[in-house]
Amino acid sequence: MQDIEIKKIAVADVELLQIIAKKTFSEAFSDRNSAENMQQYLNEGFTTEKLSAELKNPDSAFYFAKANGEVVGYLKLNFGEAQTDLKDPKALEIERIYVVKDFYGKKIGHLLYRKALEIANKKSVEYIWLGVWEHNLRAISFYQKNGFVEFDTHAFWLGDDKQTDKLMKLKLF
Repeated sequence: MQDIEIKKIAVADVELLQIIAKKTFSEAFSDRNSAENMQQYLNEGFTTEKLSAELKNPDSAFYFAKANGEVVGYLKLNFGEAQTDLKDPKALEIERIYVVKDFYGKKIGHLLYRKALEIANKKSVEYIWLGVWEHNLRAISFYQKNGFVEFDTHAFWLGDDKQTDKLMKLKLF
């Protein structure tokens, strides 16, 4: 196994974040969505301005996973008002865990997940929640194996395609 480092992302890293965000999102979902919808989402969802604002938000935190110095994945966490749905002060949202396809199966996602757990414990939140696309069976299985249970759904727009995300939560205490 390679040496993996989990490192907090600074605003100065926005361009690198933009590259890895577009790459990993595209790798994860291009094969099940139209090229037009993917391009629209990548162009709108990962602008330098949008990512910079997210990085500056004190209720969000980003972390890179680096393998021998190369960024191979990232994590985005939200607290309080930065959460996309619940906005519960007793919760932490995992908004994104993405890994470069060449590193699937190498426990990078698990390390990013462990970082989220570590932060949730430090902040003494009662539960962690997240949204995951209903067709992302690999991710759903991962979260179920780690104790998450489905509690609701919400709409996620990818271009003009209204998709369904399963909302899942893990009670910590």
